[in-house]
Amino acid sequence: MADLWQDAMDHAVTAARGAGRQVVREALREDRKVMTKSSSVDLVTQTDQKVEQLIIQSVKEKYPTHRFIGEESVAAGEPCVLSDEPTWIIDPIDGTTNFVHGFPFVAVSVGFSVNRQIEFGVVYSCLEDKMFTARRGRGSFCNGQPLQVSAQTDVGQSVIATEFGSNRDPEVVDGIFSSLRNVLAIPVHGVRSAGTAAINMCLVASGCVEAYYEMGMHVWDLAAASLLVTEAGGVLMDVEGGPFDLMSRRVIAANNRSIGQRIAREIRAYAPVRDDAPAHTQ
Repeated sequence: MADLWQDAMDHAVTAARGAGRQVVREALREDRKVMTKSSSVDLVTQTDQKVEQLIIQSVKEKYPTHRFIGEESVAAGEPCVLSDEPTWIIDPIDGTTNFVHGFPFVAVSVGFSVNRQIEFGVVYSCLEDKMFTARRGRGSFCNGQPLQVSAQTDVGQSVIATEFGSNRDPEVVDGIFSSLRNVLAIPVHGVRSAGTAAINMCLVASGCVEAYYEMGMHVWDLAAASLLVTEAGGVLMDVEGGPFDLMSRRVIAANNRSIGQRIAREIRAYAPVRDDAPAHTQ
């Protein structure tokens, strides 16, 4: 079975790199038709849809019995169900707003779950040409080089990553800035935002930032990169410090538990509608 999953991971790497180079990069040279989903700032493009369709089709040809959770498929009405069956969790373009504006952090993210446990994760940063990979129990890598989280133990000497999301409800926005103010005032060295959850988590895995926190993203944003963090020696937890739940739409990814828990104390938490909630409209 281990060899089977390695073959699946190799397929994911090939599919993600091919989509990133041949579809995403090419689309950046063209006029990108932009549509919206839940709000005027929740964007989707034809490229998102094309990349997801290409990856799913290539996987179906090789693994016809496997299941899928894809961002655009869920947006089109497919259920978001994480079962024990082999499941591919796909974000065709993580950082769609970046993509629309030409901001240079855009990723294709593919996670693979069996028995609700991520077995491998692939994140391809298209414009950087960086391929991040992780296999459960076998470490995290970027372009074949092993990754290790930062050894920093002092939160005051840390850089923290976060995002602002697409929810513009005034209460949610107030909470985001309250949390940001609290984190800055710890004080930390700085706060950064790459515009994509997957790349933020890869930055934790790479040791470039000590932690990343956010609420309101989705399972496809987190699945692949969550394994990159833990396989690089980091930890995952809920924003209130409890266990990480892949479907909860809340995460802290940190280089160690003490920094993660320190960040958790400063976050003004809220509970987004879960990805696996009945009749959840994305």
